Amino acid sequence: MNMRILIQECLKADVTIDKSIVSSIDRGEVIFVGFTKDDDEKICDRMLDKMLKLRIFADKDGKTNLSLEQVGGNVLCVSQFTLYADLSQGNRPSFVNALRPELSEPLYDYFSKKLKERVPECGFGRFGADMKVSLINDGPFTIMLDSKELF
Repeated sequence: MNMRILIQECLKADVTIDKSIVSSIDRGEVIFVGFTKDDDEKICDRMLDKMLKLRIFADKDGKTNLSLEQVGGNVLCVSQFTLYADLSQGNRPSFVNALRPELSEPLYDYFSKKLKERVPECGFGRFGADMKVSLINDGPFTIMLDSKELF
Protein backbone atom coordinates (compact mmCIF):
# COMPACT_ATOMS: atom_id res chain seq x y z
CA MET A 1 0.00 0.00 0.00
CA ASN A 2 1.98 2.93 -1.31
CA MET A 3 0.21 4.97 -3.99
CA ARG A 4 2.20 7.98 -5.17
CA ILE A 5 1.23 11.31 -6.69
CA LEU A 6 3.86 13.74 -7.89
CA ILE A 7 2.30 17.22 -7.93
CA GLN A 8 3.72 20.13 -9.88
CA GLU A 9 2.17 23.56 -9.65
CA CYS A 10 1.90 24.98 -13.15
CA LEU A 11 0.92 28.07 -15.09
CA LYS A 12 -0.15 25.90 -18.03
CA ALA A 13 0.40 22.37 -19.27
CA ASP A 14 -0.55 19.95 -22.03
CA VAL A 15 -0.26 16.34 -23.13
CA THR A 16 0.58 15.45 -26.71
CA ILE A 17 0.12 12.00 -28.25
CA ASP A 18 1.15 11.32 -31.85
CA LYS A 19 1.87 15.03 -32.41
CA SER A 20 -1.65 16.07 -31.34
CA ILE A 21 -2.51 17.85 -28.11
CA VAL A 22 -5.07 15.64 -26.37
CA SER A 23 -5.43 17.66 -23.19
CA SER A 24 -4.40 21.03 -21.82
CA ILE A 25 -4.96 23.20 -18.76
CA ASP A 26 -4.19 26.67 -17.52
CA ARG A 27 -3.10 27.45 -13.95
CA GLY A 28 -3.26 24.55 -11.56
CA GLU A 29 -1.49 21.25 -10.99
CA VAL A 30 0.04 18.60 -13.18
CA ILE A 31 -0.18 15.34 -11.29
CA PHE A 32 1.63 12.12 -12.11
CA VAL A 33 -0.10 9.13 -10.52
CA GLY A 34 1.44 5.74 -9.81
CA PHE A 35 0.18 2.57 -8.17
CA THR A 36 1.77 -0.42 -6.47
CA LYS A 37 0.58 -3.69 -4.94
CA ASP A 38 -2.29 -3.51 -2.46
CA ASP A 39 -3.46 -0.10 -3.73
CA ASP A 40 -7.23 0.09 -4.03
CA GLU A 41 -10.13 2.51 -4.47
CA LYS A 42 -10.10 3.44 -0.77
CA ILE A 43 -6.49 4.59 -1.06
CA CYS A 44 -7.35 6.50 -4.24
CA ASP A 45 -10.13 8.32 -2.39
CA ARG A 46 -7.90 9.27 0.54
CA MET A 47 -5.05 10.39 -1.70
CA LEU A 48 -7.37 12.48 -3.85
CA ASP A 49 -8.85 14.10 -0.76
CA LYS A 50 -5.40 14.93 0.61
CA MET A 51 -4.18 16.24 -2.74
CA LEU A 52 -7.15 18.57 -3.12
CA LYS A 53 -6.73 19.96 0.40
CA LEU A 54 -3.04 20.81 -0.02
CA ARG A 55 -2.42 24.50 0.51
CA ILE A 56 0.40 24.98 -1.99
CA PHE A 57 -0.65 28.12 -3.85
CA ALA A 58 0.50 31.57 -2.80
CA ASP A 59 -1.91 33.98 -1.15
CA LYS A 60 -1.76 37.76 -1.62
CA ASP A 61 1.19 37.89 0.79
CA GLY A 62 3.14 35.24 -1.13
CA LYS A 63 2.66 32.53 1.50
CA THR A 64 1.68 29.01 0.43
CA ASN A 65 -1.73 29.16 2.00
CA LEU A 66 -4.33 28.44 -0.68
CA SER A 67 -5.74 25.20 -2.08
CA LEU A 68 -6.42 24.35 -5.70
CA GLU A 69 -10.11 25.11 -5.23
CA GLN A 70 -9.39 28.50 -3.63
CA VAL A 71 -7.38 29.62 -6.66
CA GLY A 72 -9.82 28.11 -9.17
CA GLY A 73 -7.09 25.83 -10.48
CA ASN A 74 -7.21 23.02 -13.00
CA VAL A 75 -5.63 19.56 -12.94
CA LEU A 76 -3.81 17.62 -15.65
CA CYS A 77 -3.57 13.96 -14.57
CA VAL A 78 -1.08 11.53 -16.11
CA SER A 79 -0.48 7.87 -15.25
CA GLN A 80 3.19 7.37 -14.34
CA PHE A 81 4.52 3.92 -13.41
CA THR A 82 8.08 5.28 -13.33
CA LEU A 83 7.33 6.83 -9.94
CA TYR A 84 8.32 3.35 -8.72
CA ALA A 85 11.79 3.29 -10.25
CA ASP A 86 14.11 1.27 -8.02
CA LEU A 87 17.81 2.01 -8.43
CA SER A 88 19.05 0.05 -5.42
CA GLN A 89 20.67 -2.63 -7.58
CA GLY A 90 22.57 -0.44 -10.05
CA ASN A 91 22.07 2.25 -12.65
CA ARG A 92 19.29 0.71 -14.70
CA PRO A 93 15.91 1.30 -13.05
CA SER A 94 13.73 -1.64 -12.13
CA PHE A 95 9.97 -1.19 -12.07
CA VAL A 96 9.03 -4.41 -10.27
CA ASN A 97 7.25 -2.39 -7.57
CA ALA A 98 4.92 -0.70 -10.09
CA LEU A 99 1.50 -2.30 -10.32
CA ARG A 100 1.03 -4.30 -13.53
CA PRO A 101 -0.89 -2.39 -16.24
CA GLU A 102 -3.93 -4.68 -16.18
CA LEU A 103 -4.36 -3.89 -12.46
CA SER A 104 -3.21 -0.29 -12.59
CA GLU A 105 -5.44 0.91 -15.43
CA PRO A 106 -8.73 0.30 -13.56
CA LEU A 107 -7.35 2.23 -10.55
CA TYR A 108 -6.26 5.08 -12.81
CA ASP A 109 -9.73 5.12 -14.40
CA TYR A 110 -11.35 5.17 -10.96
CA PHE A 111 -9.05 7.95 -9.72
CA SER A 112 -9.73 9.97 -12.90
CA LYS A 113 -13.50 9.58 -12.51
CA LYS A 114 -13.37 10.76 -8.89
CA LEU A 115 -11.08 13.66 -9.83
CA LYS A 116 -13.55 14.79 -12.51
CA GLU A 117 -16.34 14.79 -9.92
CA ARG A 118 -14.39 17.17 -7.68
CA VAL A 119 -12.47 19.44 -10.07
CA PRO A 120 -14.50 21.15 -12.79
CA GLU A 121 -11.60 21.61 -15.20
CA CYS A 122 -9.46 18.47 -15.62
CA GLY A 123 -7.34 17.08 -18.37
CA PHE A 124 -5.99 13.57 -18.68
CA GLY A 125 -3.24 11.68 -20.37
CA ARG A 126 -3.99 8.33 -21.99
CA PHE A 127 -3.05 5.28 -19.95
CA GLY A 128 -0.16 3.38 -21.52
CA ALA A 129 0.36 5.84 -24.37
CA ASP A 130 3.67 7.40 -25.38
CA MET A 131 2.93 10.92 -24.14
CA LYS A 132 4.80 14.18 -24.31
CA VAL A 133 3.95 16.31 -21.27
CA SER A 134 4.77 19.98 -21.43
CA LEU A 135 4.36 22.36 -18.52
CA ILE A 136 5.46 25.66 -17.13
CA ASN A 137 6.23 24.76 -13.53
CA ASP A 138 5.34 27.70 -11.30
CA GLY A 139 7.91 28.31 -8.59
CA PRO A 140 9.02 25.63 -9.29
CA PHE A 141 6.82 23.94 -6.74
CA THR A 142 6.84 20.13 -6.70
CA ILE A 143 5.56 17.77 -3.99
CA MET A 144 5.60 13.98 -3.70
CA LEU A 145 2.49 12.65 -1.99
CA ASP A 146 2.96 9.06 -0.81
CA SER A 147 0.17 7.06 0.79
CA LYS A 148 2.58 5.39 3.23
CA GLU A 149 2.96 8.79 4.88
CA LEU A 150 -0.82 9.22 5.26
CA PHE A 151 -1.88 5.93 6.83
